Amino acid sequence: MSTIPGARQSGDALRGAEAGRGATRKLARHAATLKYEALPPALVEMTKQCVLDTLGVSVGASTLAPEAGIVADYVSDLGGRPEATILGFGGRAPAPWAAFVNGSLGHMLDYDDLGESGHPSIVTIPVALAVAEKLGGVSGRELITAIAAGTDVMTRLTQAIDVPDWTMTEGWFATQLMGFLAGAATAGRLLGLDEEQMENALGIGFNQMSGSRQMAVGAATHMRAMQAGFSGQGAILAAELARRGIIGSKEVVEGRYGFFKTYIRGREPDWNVIVDGLGTRFPLIEKHGFKVWPACAYTRPTNAATLHLRQQHGLKPEDIESITIVGGTGGTQLLSEPLELKRRPRVSIDGKYSIPFTTAVMMVKGNITLHDYTEAGLRDSRVLAMADRVSYRPAAEPPSGRGGSSDISKTSVEIVTKEGKVLAHRPDGVPGDPKHPVSWERLEAKFRDCVSFSAKPVPGGNLDRAAEMMRDMENLADATEIVRLLA
Repeated sequence: MSTIPGARQSGDALRGAEAGRGATRKLARHAATLKYEALPPALVEMTKQCVLDTLGVSVGASTLAPEAGIVADYVSDLGGRPEATILGFGGRAPAPWAAFVNGSLGHMLDYDDLGESGHPSIVTIPVALAVAEKLGGVSGRELITAIAAGTDVMTRLTQAIDVPDWTMTEGWFATQLMGFLAGAATAGRLLGLDEEQMENALGIGFNQMSGSRQMAVGAATHMRAMQAGFSGQGAILAAELARRGIIGSKEVVEGRYGFFKTYIRGREPDWNVIVDGLGTRFPLIEKHGFKVWPACAYTRPTNAATLHLRQQHGLKPEDIESITIVGGTGGTQLLSEPLELKRRPRVSIDGKYSIPFTTAVMMVKGNITLHDYTEAGLRDSRVLAMADRVSYRPAAEPPSGRGGSSDISKTSVEIVTKEGKVLAHRPDGVPGDPKHPVSWERLEAKFRDCVSFSAKPVPGGNLDRAAEMMRDMENLADATEIVRLLA
């Protein structure tokens, strides 16, 4: 009996295919039927904090990111139904376009929350708020539930990947890739899609999927941050078309040409991570955190180590002979070389993607703020002099395991003082990660600082009221009042 070439599958492959059978439909059912009552209190609290954080960094980008005005002006010129608010600038636009602007704003400062699943908030919260404003009368509980559905889909898919540092080795931008599916789940939940419509929404989202790490360097207005805007717009489009009867691709998670086969191309994913405990287990709680410094996540381990050494040994800038970043993931090296460019970033986003520059800021100032990536901050002579003393050295052993920006166990910092002392530290965590959570008060202070940069100033009373409402979001009859207070 002859066989078709390539048709044979190993026993492992067959078992993997069987384990993954129906994964897309199971996720669709989960997103469509999730109830607020099923959410653990810890997840409700975290989701509210994510809304607070996302709104803050989005509003702040309206003046701090030079590309923000270009994006907002483009959408304003398009016109259309005034369905949802443009954050930071005011005005309204059709819901998909509002999500495009607001999702873009949310990542422009590289200050948005994150975890091992990337940046789930900026691909779900702008979508949820835009759809909720369009619908009107969406309660806080409904908003929280929709966001929880989307972030759970994204977290599960990401956690199932078992390829070391896959976003760097494969060159994909996980936030955008996953955003089309997570956002579609969020929008679909608010629109009341049933499980079949939700699967169609995921399929339509999948067919728009994109997101590469091939980014511009040295360009003040490049489109890196807009990736969450593209996925947010596409997610609402996917959910709306599914509601109107468009049939999307099926089995987009487990299929032969689905997500894992197309974008990961590694070992069979852990299907149990994707489908087990749907509606009862929410891995976001253990995997998600918040940024306390406004830069790329790969800078956080080196920031933490540098701050530790600075404080423990009472170091001052004039004490430092050299600083060496050792090991880390592929992202650590990517943000450390070439040294000439990384020591002298020309624009804000390049500074945020530079470990030498950001490490220098931490050593000189003992903190990193939004001001450090303004034009004045990038030209600070003290920081630049320190950046010239920062270099990178690969570890003796190559990194293993999944890797990623949240894997801080592989990165250490070595400081040589002018007296010849050699000091080293490898952090066991960073402020804001799940093991070292930040308080509501600290997140609210960050929120207020970000909103102070709004292109359209927000009255103090409105700011106070919005912060209060986010703490009590589960009891709001109309959660979109928060957005109106900031508009």
